[in-house]
Amino acid sequence: MIIFDWSTKEVMIIGGTGSLGRTLVKKLIKDYKPKGIRIYSRTEFLQWEFQQELKLAGVEYNIAWCIGDVRDKERLARAMRRVDIVINAAAMKQVPACEDNPDEAIKTNIIGSMNIINCAIDAGVGRVLHVSTDKAVYPINLYGATKTVAEKLFIHANTYTGGHTTRFSCVRYGNVLGSRGSIVPLFREQAAKNGIITITDDKMTRFWIVLDRVSDFIIESVSMMFGAEIFIPKMPSMLIFDTAGAIVPGCVIHLIGIRKGEKLHECLLTEEESVFATVLNDRFVIEPLKDEKTTERFSYTSGTNDDFMGKDEFLKRFEGYL
Repeated sequence: MIIFDWSTKEVMIIGGTGSLGRTLVKKLIKDYKPKGIRIYSRTEFLQWEFQQELKLAGVEYNIAWCIGDVRDKERLARAMRRVDIVINAAAMKQVPACEDNPDEAIKTNIIGSMNIINCAIDAGVGRVLHVSTDKAVYPINLYGATKTVAEKLFIHANTYTGGHTTRFSCVRYGNVLGSRGSIVPLFREQAAKNGIITITDDKMTRFWIVLDRVSDFIIESVSMMFGAEIFIPKMPSMLIFDTAGAIVPGCVIHLIGIRKGEKLHECLLTEEESVFATVLNDRFVIEPLKDEKTTERFSYTSGTNDDFMGKDEFLKRFEGYL
């Protein structure tokens, strides 16, 4: 078991007012009690909304609320002074928005990543963990492509520091139940409107995880990172067709065809990466800057996942999150 003392750490969460950021903040306060938390995000209303949520819950803690954008290097540098740990959960995430505004996605997901890296090195931050996505693997849309580049930037950043003062690593995972923009409220909204749910292909599969597990996994990854790892949780997967049927039983499902920039199955670990991966009970750890660990190759995809759910298993596992 890895012993890591959070009580002495000042933690900065970039994108701290999103679904993941809020869950991380509440988890850290409840279970780890860091010295202080800095919430860095660009939307004033979401910060006010989160402040009210914590106030109503009776949460009192040493939280600094920092309005700022990852595109603004000067503001980022000022906010990062005397920070020990940075978790980057900020990104443009919507595939259509990134396709329609590629320059904006690049400014946030790539230039913003470069700003975080440079500011963290200059500030002497101890550990920086970047939150990535399955869309970064074999990317076929701009969002995935920008996240691939961001992963490369964060991993390569370790060569600038020699693994000493500042360490950089990534986490990569699949679809999150309960996050803002997830398909659960979308399916329910469609069903309530006319009793019809639209999905793109009845053979499509996805990985599933819940926010609580994601936040635990991120905190665990910060605790165990040495630098340059990509941490991937083992997750169940299932057919989107069955997911829709489980969320809204008895609904009518219309198939509309795969959209531009959408995959039939997602991949979290490629055959090329597998030779650099360690397989643990609950996760994979890729170390791309180190020598190959094995010549045996495998991939981890939602369509061939050993942990594959049907409707009943999905409802059983995720009871309370639907």
